[in-house]
Amino acid sequence: MKLDAFGPGLELHRAQERARALADAGFDGLQLAEAGRTAYLTAAATALAAPELEVGTAIATAFPRSPMVTAQIAWELAEATKGRFTLGLGTQIKAHIERRFSTVYDHPGARLREYVLALRAIFRAFAGKEKLSFEGRFYDFSMLGIWTPGPIAYPEPPIWVAAVRPWMLRAAGEVADGIHVHPFHSIKYLREVLLPNVAGGAKSAGRNPADVQLACPVFTIVGDSDAEREEWRQRARFQIAFYGSTRTYANVFELHGWPGTSEKLHELQRKGDMKGMAETITDDMLDVYAVTATWDDLPRVLADKYGGLASRLIFYFANEAWEKGPDTLRRWQDMLARTKTLLGR
Repeated sequence: MKLDAFGPGLELHRAQERARALADAGFDGLQLAEAGRTAYLTAAATALAAPELEVGTAIATAFPRSPMVTAQIAWELAEATKGRFTLGLGTQIKAHIERRFSTVYDHPGARLREYVLALRAIFRAFAGKEKLSFEGRFYDFSMLGIWTPGPIAYPEPPIWVAAVRPWMLRAAGEVADGIHVHPFHSIKYLREVLLPNVAGGAKSAGRNPADVQLACPVFTIVGDSDAEREEWRQRARFQIAFYGSTRTYANVFELHGWPGTSEKLHELQRKGDMKGMAETITDDMLDVYAVTATWDDLPRVLADKYGGLASRLIFYFANEAWEKGPDTLRRWQDMLARTKTLLGR
């Protein structure tokens, strides 16, 4: 199990400073979110500053970019990282795709599935394995010629997708190398919803479900005192409330007997009541959707909770730890070293 940091896109010189610090602290990789800044430019800066880090997008938004554009970027990043780049893609939600990007959102699950298949066809053409000829419901590609970047000395980048609902999970099982589990998840959700649907999709495509890896973000509420943990407890409370306000994810609450929570959070968000949203997330919910531990206990708690399930853990608050400075990052460095020892690495 690899241990990754999570962070947003940054001004590129700062991105390089962060990359070097996280690599020195012992993180295996850095998974980059795409929000106000692109994930891809930060991935390039990260790779140049800390070539030992594995770098991925978690996630880059697929639909605003043609699969050809995404393929070109991913191909160059695979080369720049010497094969350590993972392309993580997601649909985003309808409002962002239509109102922020002015892009079509129809049939998002089927479209993303085809997007992945198109990427693989383009990668094969870049590598010189076959002529580009892809005809689908949403995308058609038949021209490349002199505009190919050409073969590289590394394998084509793995493609991981974000998936939450059953249909998307089955599609991911059919075509993806891995799944970026939503930060708002529980072990019960993984075992009862995610894994069965991924397995069903994989088997329908003649694949081994074990070949579809999971990357699980973790909200860590860690500290040696209640006062130290309180900052992260409130941070986790807000983040779970923010994600849970998307009604598409209501089943993650309902699975644990908390129906109506997503709708309540959605209404509070519409009113701009951020305090009320955070207060909606109870301590029982934190126990389910986050990990609470002392620094000494955190490695064992992580291994017990995610051992045998995740191939990568992504520490959601690692970027904030870096921003707090070297003293905080040293706590993470010690914890990471002990976790790797516990995992037999």
